[in-house]
Amino acid sequence: MTATDPALTALAQGWCALSLLHGRIETHIERALQAKHDLSVREYSLLDVLSRQHDGEGGHLQMKQVADAVVLSQSATTRLVTRLEDRGLLERYLCPTDRRGIYTNVTEAGLGLLEEARPTNDTALRESLDDAARNPDLAPLVRAVESLHVPA
Repeated sequence: MTATDPALTALAQGWCALSLLHGRIETHIERALQAKHDLSVREYSLLDVLSRQHDGEGGHLQMKQVADAVVLSQSATTRLVTRLEDRGLLERYLCPTDRRGIYTNVTEAGLGLLEEARPTNDTALRESLDDAARNPDLAPLVRAVESLHVPA
């Protein structure tokens, strides 16, 4: 394949379209969450992921799993956890069965803020997808996203 290979050009264009769609969605959600709830997209995502933990087998996430879920490095995730802990939205505690492990839970205040922010997030997401669907280059990606049935 050469640099002008049509298959490579199509892949690059597809990647650019996907990147554009992601950027538009994230920017729109970020503005809405910041304006109404003083939350970033990353903070919302972290609260959402941690709120889904449970006390059953494998129900609590280790920091690496949390980092993977919110698509951040472990160090960036730790800083994010610290910021939300300082705001009283998260709390950390030692794993009762392995004193080396540290778990993070969402506090009542964090759960309350998450529930307040969820409709804002969902509305901003829907608005972003609807707007992108009007762009012929992005419409196929919107349809693909809408067709996904990924378990929470």
